[in-house]
Amino acid sequence: MSREGKWRDWQFRQLVDALQLLLVELADVKAARQVDWDYWREAGAALPADHPTIAREQAPEARLRAPKLAASAAGFPILATLARTLRTRQYSIRTEQTYVDWCHRFLRHCEGKPVEALGPADLDAFLTHLAVERSVSPSTQSVALSALVFLFREVLEQPLDGLKLSRARRRDRLPVVLTRAEVERLLGCMEGTFGLIAGLLYGTGMRLLEGIRLRVGDIDFGHESILVRNGKGDKDRVVPLPKRYRSDLAEHRKGVAALHRKDLAAGAGRVYLPYALARKYPNALREWLWQYVFPSTQLSRDPKSGQIRRQHLHESTLGRRIHAAAAMSGITKRMTSHVLRHYSAYPIMPSGRFGPALNPL
Repeated sequence: MSREGKWRDWQFRQLVDALQLLLVELADVKAARQVDWDYWREAGAALPADHPTIAREQAPEARLRAPKLAASAAGFPILATLARTLRTRQYSIRTEQTYVDWCHRFLRHCEGKPVEALGPADLDAFLTHLAVERSVSPSTQSVALSALVFLFREVLEQPLDGLKLSRARRRDRLPVVLTRAEVERLLGCMEGTFGLIAGLLYGTGMRLLEGIRLRVGDIDFGHESILVRNGKGDKDRVVPLPKRYRSDLAEHRKGVAALHRKDLAAGAGRVYLPYALARKYPNALREWLWQYVFPSTQLSRDPKSGQIRRQHLHESTLGRRIHAAAAMSGITKRMTSHVLRHYSAYPIMPSGRFGPALNPL
């Protein structure tokens, strides 16, 4: 059913619920109890066109045509130039999206004044507005400032060096840290595919998207390591493969391989390849090596090429599962997937940072 590509997310979840009710609750089929129903139910959300994984397939100015920006962004052609400049400089997609959004807010705040006439006074007034009227945090104000500095320096060609601006004082905040007992309770409440991903995030220190974007070729069972590609700062790194999850990961990969073989037999089996690799290696997008380790349960149509692909599962799905597991395990700390990267095995340094992030698993 997922290969038909015509089901909406809520319809597919309803289908999974119906099958679980029939096979588990009513018919009491033993084999049905081994199915990872939560994964099939939750992991079918399609990636939107502006998702960081596939957004590079869209033109830089495509974001300006989104419903929430289209009406007001049309009056600021400088935003299209900004987006193309960011893409040319190979900034990350999320940085590109964030900078465009903040510069759009700035231009709307200064609406009625020609772009060429904007200067440091307007920038300072906008930062003051954010701090006073909008009550944004210092880190948010800092991101806005970075976006506007880029706009003035690289697009408007008005460097702001040496200027004093009204910036909120940044304060050090200590992160949320789980004890080992809390981690055991949390992971004990997560089973199946989501439990495997959460365990890998904790055991390796990977970020959420880094873990979800893993491809089959990134896992080296021989060297007991995982290659994290295009991490923060567009850098690659190697992390150890936790012993506790090696057998589970190998078993999970067998299921993904079977799913991929069925996709190929049905004429699908394609996956997204970054940086024009699909043009350089036309057959690679069907190869097992490039498939996602944690694929979506549904095929989706690419908004640009129209190809039917199986993307990785949406990161919000895992976030909801972690939050639900924290409530179930009785953890009263603010839980996000990023908390799994914080280790309690080592003391917090005076700067608020941790010592060596070694793998306790």
